[in-house]
Amino acid sequence: MTSEEPQGAVALIFDDVGNLLLHLRDDIPGISWPGYWSVLGGGCDPGESPRAAIERELAEEAGLTADGFVELFQIRDEFGSGQLITFFAGRWTGRPERLILSEGVELRFFPPQRLPELRIPPYIRAAINRVLAHDNAW
Repeated sequence: MTSEEPQGAVALIFDDVGNLLLHLRDDIPGISWPGYWSVLGGGCDPGESPRAAIERELAEEAGLTADGFVELFQIRDEFGSGQLITFFAGRWTGRPERLILSEGVELRFFPPQRLPELRIPPYIRAAINRVLAHDNAW
């Protein structure tokens, strides 16, 4: 991987009973995966590490902190941004409706059994399935 390769960072955020926090993306042209349920995160700025990017993105997008988040793995967003995405996981037990979103439509916790009915980008779905298959061992 070269330093010029586009990278990003996203967070799989679970509550204490295993529900996953998802972000309904704006349905506007020019963004990756418009109108899909996804997770919070975004692209790394030039010279920024994925850890620094996820901390910045969570704060910017929803006012959340990434304290205690664990780096899991990387997956390429082949059909969207093309970025190599670093996945982080953590827990948060707040109320999503109380967060102020700077982008997107909504944040909501979903139980794992509801995820198959949602429009989720393929690389995000693959990561979610990978984490759920390992009983959130992070």
